[in-house]
Parts: sequence; structure tokens; C-alpha cells
Amino acid sequence: MTGPMWMPARPPSLGRVLAWHPQPVPVLPWLVLLLFVLYGAGVFVLYRRGVRWPVGRMLWWFLGLATVLAVTATGIEGYGMELFSIHMLQHMVLNMLAPVFLVLGAPVTLLLRALPAGRGRRGTARRILLGLLHSRPAALVMHPLVTFFLFITSLYGLYFTPAFDYLMRTWWGHNLMLIHFLVIGFIYFWGIMGVDPSPRTPRAGLRGAARPVLPVLELAATAPFHAFFGVVVMMSTTLLVSFYSMPIPRWNLSPLSDQATGGGIAWGITELPTLLVLGVLVVRWQRSDRRAARAAERRPSTYCDKELADYNAYLHSLHNNTRR
Repeated sequence: MTGPMWMPARPPSLGRVLAWHPQPVPVLPWLVLLLFVLYGAGVFVLYRRGVRWPVGRMLWWFLGLATVLAVTATGIEGYGMELFSIHMLQHMVLNMLAPVFLVLGAPVTLLLRALPAGRGRRGTARRILLGLLHSRPAALVMHPLVTFFLFITSLYGLYFTPAFDYLMRTWWGHNLMLIHFLVIGFIYFWGIMGVDPSPRTPRAGLRGAARPVLPVLELAATAPFHAFFGVVVMMSTTLLVSFYSMPIPRWNLSPLSDQATGGGIAWGITELPTLLVLGVLVVRWQRSDRRAARAAERRPSTYCDKELADYNAYLHSLHNNTRR
């Protein structure tokens, strides 16, 4: 591997793994800092307009950024270059946990509200963003089948092909892979959770009672593939990637047993994000049902008021006719 990096000299322990230790080229930490500043600027713009941005969304966004930092600016990043199990922990957090927190921060909604609106040059950026959200390429990328394919390919297409060893040859290839995990996870959960506006436009036939089932089916569809991947990795009698094939002296860790540990991490870590997403979906559906119930309650009263007014007008007209 080319480029400077921190190479851990001692075997991993909880303290060493979690110790703050950004790499000489902290690509992901710099990205986190940029996202932190941009989100804060958006909230500040709304505050100056007298609009309050929900504190809960800010907390979710900052938790997501902190989660990214936890696996890219600590010993996890360094030990992830030496142990498959630590790398798999990094992969799962960036691909399945941090994106859920970031999606709950509703960054697209914040951006749309913060950007100036209007038909002139002032509203150009917002119109471009809306155009991208409603474009056909964006709708294609956000199609459930496409996001499902991209999400699963992050596992099978990476570790069961030479792609992983090729990317790990260079420092920039390694960082590109980590950013890929984060972006694909965000796209996948962005479409499922529906917190932000997205290019997905449900067909008329999918509205109503059947529509809430679709995100659950999409979420459940990936579970068997994750479980199968974890079991295959745990039960494999050969190494999947050659990058971790050399045992580290005096660490007393077999590459094959470490690979089995990584498979267990890939299999078991999916439970927390899945439960979190399901909880969010249930809360959103309950709120939607309450809004629909309130609308239904208002609708009959409005209808009755109109009917009563029409009846009174009819009686008034009869009274006028009899007087004539």
C-alpha cells in the first residue's frame, strides 16, 4: 500500500481501538467537518428567518457524523488495515448505522428550506436541486430494485471479487471504498425511511393501505442476503481476500479465525439498524393515520354545514315563492 498511514504495533484492545488517532490523510474526518459546517449553516439561515429547525433532527445528524468519526478517526481505522474483523465493523457502521442517523437528520429538507426561492437568479440553486430530485436519472438510481442491488453489491461484489484487494492497494482506494459504504447506505435508507423528499414517486396503484408495506418489504429483502453473507464468511475454510492473509507477528491471531469473527460481525450488527428503521416507520405511519383521522373528522362537519346551508337556502326560496 502506498501513502503514509498509522500502522498499529501492538495487538488490539478496547482502549487502543477506541483511542483518538486520525490518519495522516484524514479524508473522512474532513468530510465530516464539511457536513457539520454546512448543516449548521443551514440551521443558522432558518434561524435568521425566524424558522425553528427541530432539535431532534440536529441531534440525529450530529450523532451520524460522530458515528462516522468513531470508525475513521480512531484506532479502528488503523487496526482495520490489519484485521478483517475490525474492517468489517467499520464497513457495517458506515454502511448500515451512520446512514440511518444521517437520514433522520433530514438534510435534503433543510437544504430546500435554507436555499432562497424565487424565479430569478436568487432561486437558481433551489430550482437546480428540485430539478435533480425530479429527474429521471435520480428516479432510476432511487428505484427500490436499484438501491437493493447497490446495497447487496457492497457485500458480494466487493469481497467475492478482486475488487477489495485492488482498492486496498492504495490509500485513496481505501478511502474511496469507505465513502462508497456511506453513500450507498444513505441512498438505501433515504428511499426506505421517507423522512426527506426523494425522487421516488409512488404510483397511484401503490397508494393507500398497500403503500406502507413496501418499505418493510424492501428492508426485509436484504436481511437474508446479509445473514447468508455472514454465515458464508464464518464457515469459510479459505480466506476471501488476500490483503489479510499474512498473520501479524506476536499478535497470536489467525487470519482465518479473524475472518470468522468478521463474518459474525456482519451477521449480527444488522439487527440494530433494522429495528431502528422499523421504529421510525411505525412512528411515521401513526402520525400519518392521526392526520388522516383529523382530516376525516373535519370533512363530515364541512359537508353537513354545506348541506344545511343549501337546505336553508331552499326553504328561503320557497318562502319567497309563497309570498309572491
